[in-house]
Amino acid sequence: MTTRTAFYAGSFDPLTNGHLDVLKGALTVADTVVLGIGLHPGKTPLFSYEERATLIKRAAEDELDGNGGRIEVVAFDNLVVDAARAHGASIMIRGLRDGTDLDYEMQMAGMNETMAPDLQTVFLPASPSVRTITATLVRQIASMGGDITPFVPAVVARALKAKFAA
Repeated sequence: MTTRTAFYAGSFDPLTNGHLDVLKGALTVADTVVLGIGLHPGKTPLFSYEERATLIKRAAEDELDGNGGRIEVVAFDNLVVDAARAHGASIMIRGLRDGTDLDYEMQMAGMNETMAPDLQTVFLPASPSVRTITATLVRQIASMGGDITPFVPAVVARALKAKFAA
C-alpha cells in the first residue's frame, strides 16, 4: 500500500482556525501531513519555531479527532519544493480564502510545477466560517487585548494571552 504524504507550508504564527480547517481537509487527501514552518532570517516571529511546533501539536491533539498522530511538524528555510521532497511529500497543500489568494497561489503553483513536476499542488478552500481569519489580524487583535477565541484553537488563545501579558 502506498502512503501519500502532503506538505503544508506556512509561518503558522500563530496557528489559526483557518489553518486547522485546511489541515482537516489535507488529512482527507493524504495519509500523513507534514506542516512545514518556514523560517525567514529577515523576519522576527511572535512565537519561536519551538513554540509554534508545540502549539500545532497540542492543537492537533485537541482538535483533529484522534488524527494528531498523522501530523508531523518541521522547520524549513529553503524552497518549499525542496522541503516537500526532503520529507517524502508528493502533494503540496495550499489553502484558499478568496480570489486574491487564488491568483497568487496559481502563480506559485506554476513556478513550483516547473521546478518540481513530481509534486502536485492541491488547493483547499477554507470553510466560510474561517475565510476572514488571518494570523496577522489575530496578532493585532491579541496585542490590543481583544478576544481572539473565535479565531484560534484554545491552546493558542492561552499562549497569545500569556505572550501579550508579559
